[in-house]
Amino acid sequence: MPSYEQLSELLDPASTVLLTVECQQGVVGTDSALPELARAARSSGVLRNVARLVAAAHETGVQVVHAIAERRPDGRGASRNARLFRAAERLPVQQLSGSTAVRVAAPIEVAEEDVVVRRLHGLSPIHGTDVDALLRNLGCRTLIVTGVSANVAIPNAVFDAVNLGYTAVVPADAIAGVPADYTPAMIRHTLALVATIATTDEVLGCLGRPRGRG
Repeated sequence: MPSYEQLSELLDPASTVLLTVECQQGVVGTDSALPELARAARSSGVLRNVARLVAAAHETGVQVVHAIAERRPDGRGASRNARLFRAAERLPVQQLSGSTAVRVAAPIEVAEEDVVVRRLHGLSPIHGTDVDALLRNLGCRTLIVTGVSANVAIPNAVFDAVNLGYTAVVPADAIAGVPADYTPAMIRHTLALVATIATTDEVLGCLGRPRGRG
């Protein structure tokens, strides 16, 4: 874990953006298409921690971006080049554009100043979406990555962020995957090599720290 001073230096509200990944009702909500993942996100406190981070971002002026995965009812433009995509087509709950499934899930609150980015294809919330351009326009240098899943979308987001020149910060207790014991192993052996790993409380402490202005 980084020192408080190191983490605080990275998390300057003026150049930090908080990204929530697929924290939508059809993924982590009570009527999820992926009930095992939803249970992991909720029972572990991950979803609650994401909500805490979002609330703190709203209070401290950190920009929040919500990345949502969805598909058109007719399936146009959707990816089909992996088993994951083909399996998703058969799930009883579909992430259809405009449906309740693609709304940000409680207890996360969406503020008027938040940006919601929706994608119709692919695995990454950054590559092939508007997120990179938005981050640059927002003056982002540090990206806090939260949400699901630690199996696919979270590592995609972290790798893309690092490849694009951002510093990635991952609160380890604000991401979830399945099975539950996979997430800490993936953090230790993969994400820790490229991102700054912290806890939700550590990030909250740094965001709430008073800063002098030159």
